[in-house]
Amino acid sequence: MKLLIDSLYLLGIAALAPKFIYRMVRHNRYRAGWSQRLGRITRKNPDKPCIWIHAVSVGEVNATKTLIDELQKQLPDYEIALSSTTDTGMARATALYGGKLDVFYFPFDLSGIMKRAFKRIRPDICLLMELEVWPNLAQIAEKQDVPLVVVNGRISDRSFPRYKLVRPIVKSMFAKLSLVLAQTEEYAQRFRFLGCPDDKVIVTSSLKYDTAQVTDRIEGADQLAAQLNIGNGRLWVAGGTGPGEEKIILEVFGKLRTDEQFGDLRLAVVPRKPERFDEVAGLIEQAGFNFARYSAVKDTDRTIEGKPDVILGDTMGDLRRFYSLANIVFVGRSLVPMGGSDMMEPTALGKCTIFGPH
Repeated sequence: MKLLIDSLYLLGIAALAPKFIYRMVRHNRYRAGWSQRLGRITRKNPDKPCIWIHAVSVGEVNATKTLIDELQKQLPDYEIALSSTTDTGMARATALYGGKLDVFYFPFDLSGIMKRAFKRIRPDICLLMELEVWPNLAQIAEKQDVPLVVVNGRISDRSFPRYKLVRPIVKSMFAKLSLVLAQTEEYAQRFRFLGCPDDKVIVTSSLKYDTAQVTDRIEGADQLAAQLNIGNGRLWVAGGTGPGEEKIILEVFGKLRTDEQFGDLRLAVVPRKPERFDEVAGLIEQAGFNFARYSAVKDTDRTIEGKPDVILGDTMGDLRRFYSLANIVFVGRSLVPMGGSDMMEPTALGKCTIFGPH
C-alpha cells in the first residue's frame, strides 16, 4: 500500500510540475521552506514532549489561536509545533507565533519524507485543523502509536463528493483517526460515512467563533488610515476576493460613484492570493479608476498621493486592518462558486458585512 501511495503521489507531482514551476517563476510562490517540506524540521526544544498542530492556510491558522492559548495553560511542559502548507498560512503563523513556537512548512506526504519528519518532530499527538488527513501521515502515526485528532472538523459540500468517489480507498485512512471534533452534526455524519468509528466522532461547534476578536479598533489601523489618506471619507473594503469578482465589484463601485450621496466613497480591494495582485491592478486600470498600491507605502513614513478612488491591498497580513477602517465590507469568494471566505473577522469588528450567493 505504501508503495502504491508513493507511486500515485509521484505521478501527481509529475503532472502538476509545470504549473508549480510557472507559479514559482511568475509569482514567487513555493520558493520557501523546501528543506522543511522534505522533512528536515528542527525543534527548539527537542527534549520536551510535543504537540504537533497542522493548519493548512490562513483561516485554519487563525482558528488555532484559542486552542493554542488553552493548551499552553493546561499543558505548560509541552512544546507546540505548528505547520502550514501555503505561503499565506506560513506568513500568518509567523506573524502570530514567530519566535514563540516551532513554525514550519508541512512535509510532503511521501512515506520517506513523512517518516523523517516524525523522527525529527517526535510528536506525542497530532492535531489536524478541519480535515488535512493524509495516507502516509495516518499510517506512520498509527505505527508509532501517536494519536491523530481532527480539530474543528469539517468536510465541505465541495470536498465531500470527491471523497465519496474514493471512499473504498480512504476508509482505512479515516479509520486510523483517534478522535474527530466536528463543527456540526452534518460534518460528523460525513466523517462517519468515510470510515471514522461512531464513538470517535464528537460535535463541538466551530473554533472560529471562539477566535473572533470583538473590538472597535485594532493595532496599526490609525497608521493605515493615515497612509491611505482616509480622512472623513467612507471606505468600502472588498476582502479576500477571487477571480471574476473584482470586475463585478468595480462595475458596482463605478455606478455608486455617479450618485451624489456616494461622492466621497472609496474602494479598497484586497485579493485573497498574492499572485493575483498584478492581475487585479490591471483590472482596476482597465476600469478607468485612479488607484494606488498599498505596498508602495507600507513600512515607510510616506502616504499615498492624493485620494485615489481605489486602493489595492497588495500585501499580506493586513486584511484585518483594512476591515477595521471600513464602513461596509464585502467578503470575497462568494460572488463566484469558490466556497466563500470567513465572515467572522469583519462581523466581530462590528462592520456591516455583505456577501454573494456562494
